[in-house]
Amino acid sequence: MTIRHIRIFLTVCDCGCNLTKAAEQLYTAQPAVTVAIHELERYYGVNLFDRLGRRLYLTEAGEQYREYAQRILALYDDMERGIKNWDALGVLRIGSSITIGSQFMPSYVEAFSKRYPGIDVRVAIGSSEMMEKKLLDNAIDLALVESPVHHEYLEAKPYLEDFLTVIAPAREPFGPGQVLTPEEFKRQRLLLREKGSGTREVFDEVMERLNLYVEPVWEAMSTTALVNGVIHGLGISVVPRRMVSAPLERGMIYSIRVEGAEFKRWFYMVHHRDKMLTKSIKDFMELCSCFELDYPVPKYSGLF
Repeated sequence: MTIRHIRIFLTVCDCGCNLTKAAEQLYTAQPAVTVAIHELERYYGVNLFDRLGRRLYLTEAGEQYREYAQRILALYDDMERGIKNWDALGVLRIGSSITIGSQFMPSYVEAFSKRYPGIDVRVAIGSSEMMEKKLLDNAIDLALVESPVHHEYLEAKPYLEDFLTVIAPAREPFGPGQVLTPEEFKRQRLLLREKGSGTREVFDEVMERLNLYVEPVWEAMSTTALVNGVIHGLGISVVPRRMVSAPLERGMIYSIRVEGAEFKRWFYMVHHRDKMLTKSIKDFMELCSCFELDYPVPKYSGLF
């Protein structure tokens, strides 16, 4: 059993257990992929795939092997990258959810790059769900997200408390500081972040505690789109308070409340539990943890 066997096995899994697609992705012939899978199964003495007709399906043993294989390959790739770049300062791959990526990440990377100009910081921004997958695939070294993790192989450390606020159009029937009952809130036209985002997860948890079911009229991956919608009177939304400080100060929107609802959360630094935390990763984590003490709090520009 070699690293080559593991790569072929994982590629087959990632291609929906399709040998032809796996061979195309690996730039090799399909018989070579088939032989590698048979060699793995003979080596371990178990079937990793069921053959039903002309299709393959992962067995229970195959599912367990896949988890081991992902961890082994992630460690191997870390070793390769770390040792080959031992004499260089290298690359730091950071991922973040959309809110953190748009509001905090530019300030984090700017401050870190001034301290460590030789490190190439590369950033990927997407939903919290997407960042978890990238960590499991070893596509990034560290992720900053807005919700706890959902996979046993990921470790999360809270580093910054954050608050969401309900925002409404700066026009009747709303007023600044207005309080809605849960039933009044339920009847509003709601503009919300998409499922899988940290902001939406916090919102859904609060709704569940209030025993409320709501159906949004808008769903967006962009907080800016939601705020623009509220400014134009299309409904109300729940967004990170730091993201709307400027339009609140300008009177473009109102901050209102819902009885019994507190939209509070933590930001988390997440890494794979098997990840070798290099000095640069640890330094970046330390900078993020102490950022609000060492630097001015980043403030969204309010350009909508």
